[in-house]
Amino acid sequence: METLSETPWDVIIAGTGLAQSLLALALSRSGKKVLHLDRNPYYGGSEAAFSLDEAQEWMDGVNQRGQSPFEDVKIFTYQHPQDSPQSTPSQDGSESSARPAGTPDIRANLAASRAYTLSLSPYFLYTRSRLISTLISSKVYRQLEFMAVGSWWIHSPENPNVEDCDLGATRAFHRVPGNREDIFADTHISMKSKRTLMRFLRHISKSEDEGDVETDEDLSMPFGEYLSSKFSVPQNLHAPLLSLSLSQLSQQSTSATYAVPRVKRHLSSIGTFGPGFGGVVSKYGSASEILQVACRASAVGGGVYALDTGIQSLADGDVTADAEYPVEVQLSSGESVRSKVVFGSTWDLSEKEQLSPPTKVARSISVVSSSLASLFPITVEGAPMAASTVLMFPGDTLSSPQSPPVYLQVHSSDTGDCPREQSIIYGSVSLPGPEGHTLLECAVDRLVRAEGPQAIVLWSMRYDQLGRLSNDGTPPTLHTHSPHVFSFPPSSLDLALEDDTVDTVKEAWTRIVGVEVDHDDFMIFDDRDGASAE
Repeated sequence: METLSETPWDVIIAGTGLAQSLLALALSRSGKKVLHLDRNPYYGGSEAAFSLDEAQEWMDGVNQRGQSPFEDVKIFTYQHPQDSPQSTPSQDGSESSARPAGTPDIRANLAASRAYTLSLSPYFLYTRSRLISTLISSKVYRQLEFMAVGSWWIHSPENPNVEDCDLGATRAFHRVPGNREDIFADTHISMKSKRTLMRFLRHISKSEDEGDVETDEDLSMPFGEYLSSKFSVPQNLHAPLLSLSLSQLSQQSTSATYAVPRVKRHLSSIGTFGPGFGGVVSKYGSASEILQVACRASAVGGGVYALDTGIQSLADGDVTADAEYPVEVQLSSGESVRSKVVFGSTWDLSEKEQLSPPTKVARSISVVSSSLASLFPITVEGAPMAASTVLMFPGDTLSSPQSPPVYLQVHSSDTGDCPREQSIIYGSVSLPGPEGHTLLECAVDRLVRAEGPQAIVLWSMRYDQLGRLSNDGTPPTLHTHSPHVFSFPPSSLDLALEDDTVDTVKEAWTRIVGVEVDHDDFMIFDDRDGASAE
């Protein structure tokens, strides 16, 4: 069998994150020799998805290595539904709550490990996302199944100054209106507020013929100031509108430049694929399933895959300048290979070289013993049953007025992430460390308690994740390490995938193919002979 070192490669791609996997897909019809590596024994990198047992193995590996896009991973198994005492470490490095004598052990309610698919990056796609168009034009959408993302909810407890997480069974969530009909049917909004809200929504929904909101006015002010000064939108509606932008910064720190086009994106996406929803999530692991389908398509096109094989070192230009394969790569397997170009993340090319301090957020994954069915209403006749929903907790509702909001994305069993009559709660807050983890725990606890005694947390994992948020306003671009070695920007920490991920993949593809093809043909594939799908 021919070894990797015996083949001169046109492209080496390090890491199987979403960007790298989409690049492999883009090259799958190019006729180029592509070697796709991952230092991990699994696909996905920052966008991987795991079973319960795999999550335990992943936690052990991250905490032992110390250098990766993840930090401080902890797993909790909850042994009694009524108590939330201080956790005590167990021998395996995870944590479990103390169980009083004579009370049942609820861990038996967890299904088999492989009944769960837990995503490290559970972002969804708006229906107008460029990635949706790319998946359609490349034909790989046929191997994917998407489910609707339904209602947005905001936490609005009757007593926002409550000092602890115990709200009893009080239902404390309000559905955020998503269209004109929702607004006028909402009994929580006064008629005067409805009129001001409609003024704002009509303004940002201008057609292109009427002018582009983002270029025709000053949006440099904070979003809350913009709403108040331009449209007299009352303060109590600022947080619901902020939730539609999915900003992970506080109201004071979120600019109108960021929020306005994203609220417009949210509203304009509703109805694109059907009534009542504007976003979709891929079944069986969100981004993880998309990138694995992309990798399979690349393998069909001749790409070679080597998991558990990373880049130990590389040298560019140690041979004559006109050499056809100027990059020498030393693999962790001990083999040495040559390539024309190398692409990867900075984590996959060299953990020692980080270009700039990445953003860090606190995240959590919780398995809950309830379908949380009340969060998935059908609000429009003919709309599909949603499988995912979004909840936002403003900082002041968690006794932390200056903190950024906490977002919870709830996945029902229809996503394939968990068994029937259970659900997965994915939490995120742009405040890492113990402070962020405390806010996540409080938000999850409030949601679970509001659902009633039948809802209990069976298992959870908390961690800090490094990457980038689109709030900083700097478009991500490829970084040039040397004339033939490039790295993608850090993985996105946004809740909905931004179009700039596809833009950077196209930039990488353009550098590889040069003038060989029409750049308008990016990811536009015909069906393979004798087949109707990849």
